[in-house]
Amino acid sequence: MPSDGTQGQLVRVDTGAISLEGNLDLPAHAQGVVLFAHGSGSSRHSPRNRYVAQVLQQAGFATLLIDLLTSAEEAIDRHTGHLRFDIALLAKRLLGATDWLYDHPPTRHLRIGYFGASTGSAAALVAAAERPDVVKAVVSRGGRPDLAGPALARVRAPTLLIVGAEDLPVIEMNREAMTRLSTEKKLEIISGATHLFEEPGALEEVARLSCGWFARYLAAKS
Repeated sequence: MPSDGTQGQLVRVDTGAISLEGNLDLPAHAQGVVLFAHGSGSSRHSPRNRYVAQVLQQAGFATLLIDLLTSAEEAIDRHTGHLRFDIALLAKRLLGATDWLYDHPPTRHLRIGYFGASTGSAAALVAAAERPDVVKAVVSRGGRPDLAGPALARVRAPTLLIVGAEDLPVIEMNREAMTRLSTEKKLEIISGATHLFEEPGALEEVARLSCGWFARYLAAKS
C-alpha cells in the first residue's frame, strides 16, 4: 500500500457537548477543505484515509481527519460494535466539526467537502443534507450510503460513490442509494478492487477520482 502520509497539526475540535481530536493540514493557498468521516471501527489514523488525505494535500486541499468517537466511546465500540452504526450520532459529531471549520479563522473562507468511508459515508450524507449551503461535495469510499435513509433525498451536494468491483453486496447498496439521491451523482466501480482497496493501484485510483471531484466542486470560483 502507498505511504499513509503525515499526521498534520493536532487540533481540538469543540462540537458542543464534547471535544474531539483531529489532524488539520492546511497547504498554502488551499482551494478547499475536505473533512474525513471514518466509520466501522476506524479512526483518523486509518492508513487508507491518511493516504487519500496526503494526495488531496498535494493537490492543494486542506484536510481535517477527526475521530468522531471519544477514546472512551471507541473502547466501548470495540466490544459492542454498535456506535459505529449510530449514524445520527456520527452525523451530529460531523456537523460539529463542520461548524468548527466554518468558524476557524484559517479555514472559514474555504469551501467544505466530505470524504466518507464505510458507515462514515452515511454520516457524511446525513450531515450534508443538514448543511446544504455549506457542504459543497461528498465522496464515499466503499461506503454505506444506504444507511443515510430519508436524508438521501435532501442531499444537495454533488456526490461521488466509489466501490470496488469485487465488493458485490456494497455495489448493490450504493446502486440502491443512487436511486434516492436527487443531486448530481456518479458511481465509480474500480476494476479488481475489494472492499478495502488493498489491490495494487486501487487506492491510488480512489485518490485520483476524489481529487477530480473536489477540484470540480470545491476550487474557488472566479
